[in-house]
Amino acid sequence: MLTADETDLLKRLLAGEQQAFRELVSTYQGAMQAVAYAIVGNRHADEVVQDAWLSVVRNLASFEGRSSLKTWLLTITANSAKNRYKQNRREVLLDDLPSPHGSIDDDRFASDGHWLLAPYAWHHDTPEALLTEDELRECLEHTLLSLPQLQRSVLVLRERQGLELEEICNLLDLSLSNVRVLVHRARLKVFATVEHFEETGEC
Repeated sequence: MLTADETDLLKRLLAGEQQAFRELVSTYQGAMQAVAYAIVGNRHADEVVQDAWLSVVRNLASFEGRSSLKTWLLTITANSAKNRYKQNRREVLLDDLPSPHGSIDDDRFASDGHWLLAPYAWHHDTPEALLTEDELRECLEHTLLSLPQLQRSVLVLRERQGLELEEICNLLDLSLSNVRVLVHRARLKVFATVEHFEETGEC
């Protein structure tokens, strides 16, 4: 179902308001890119998203609001990717390259992937701390880019876009257990990066 904000945005879109289209793109482009990337890889993701936007424009008037605007957009993106490259269906490989900082034990984390005991935290009220935060942010972005394709996409959809695991399963045609493994492995690598950075000050 649509939220009040989505209902308002949809009315503005149907009225042809250009600012509404800009808001739509800026809000959902990242999530659409992540879905496309997960299905077709980096080489064709941009093309798939462009195709998806064309479908959105063509079908906007027929959107009935039975799902959220975000779910509708991501479903169109996923369908565009699947239709375009269904001949090349990928095999989901759960074994991948090791983290550059090695692995860390699963028993450091709760079932939801969060720290049971947080790593060492620095003071946040000094210029040095603010600089360190910027460096860590850059380091985490680098780590995210280095993750295997599906791990990165699933982590982005879960942590940055806030999708439920079941939604990710439906969009990417993956089993729930598969998605959980992908999220877990991606989180472990990100956490290993954080721990390594806090211990050494280096990415």
